[in-house]
Amino acid sequence: MSYTHIFAGNPFDRGDQERRDEELLRQLLRQDNVRILPFHRLNPLVKRESQAELAWIGHDFLDGLPPEAGGPKFLGFDVARNPYFAVDISVVEDPSHIAALAPGAKFEDGRAAATDIPGDQSGILAQARSNLNWHSQHRFCSVCGIESKSQRGGLMRQCPSCKSQHFPRTDPVAIMLVYRGDKCVMGQTVARKNSTFYSCLAGFLDQGEAIEEGVRREVREEAGLEVGRVTYHSSQPWPFPSSLMIGCHAEAISEEIMVDQGEMSDVRWFTKDEVRLALEDRLEGVNIPGPIAIAHHLIKAWATGTANI
Repeated sequence: MSYTHIFAGNPFDRGDQERRDEELLRQLLRQDNVRILPFHRLNPLVKRESQAELAWIGHDFLDGLPPEAGGPKFLGFDVARNPYFAVDISVVEDPSHIAALAPGAKFEDGRAAATDIPGDQSGILAQARSNLNWHSQHRFCSVCGIESKSQRGGLMRQCPSCKSQHFPRTDPVAIMLVYRGDKCVMGQTVARKNSTFYSCLAGFLDQGEAIEEGVRREVREEAGLEVGRVTYHSSQPWPFPSSLMIGCHAEAISEEIMVDQGEMSDVRWFTKDEVRLALEDRLEGVNIPGPIAIAHHLIKAWATGTANI
């Protein structure tokens, strides 16, 4: 089964060749058909009429932005070759005059908006938000400390002093539903200590570590369980700030849970019948992730027998 999760399915041609021509990018930015998505404090402009959608506006407002806004970042082209950009306007204290350029639009939390906008637009949102966040946090060269400059439409930054090039990073995260027979493991993070929220185990992959190795290590660290077979399910971009969730199913070859209290407040086994109730929000005292999260689909695939295990 093929999955396209929320924050995936971006339809843009990201224009690798066009990105290398700085003059062309400046021309694209001033075309009448250019479409720009402003973000204020990483919240995208969204309009809600017959349905929620990203609110694209023209280029006229750019001349009024202070230089420290950082400039628009190129996202790519649609099938009609219309160019699309995103811009961080967080330096504008009151952005209401910019929001007014798309009547009825307002800046909204990206995670909340993603559940309402069309799926392909959530992929665009992930690209834009992750890129703008990276630029805001990596203005200065990590080699010599001089402020670097955005290049290739935001696909890299280059230091004008030492000429070092810096590229946006995506952090790989292994997220896995651990199972053994007709039961599976879910846990609560320390941050949700007083919650009834249970989800898949997850953790960042380490350098020089294969996905399967990362899965086994994280399960051992968080739950004290040994894992044998690991199978890939699907992946999901997660732009908070910029991760790639690599979804797997992992077969436990041991059964005794030993919780790492530094990372988890609780880890426990659930039967398949309990998980099915939880998916219907009918398991008393337990809540699990909704469809916005890849964890929901890992859990559901196992509970419904559609997982590749």
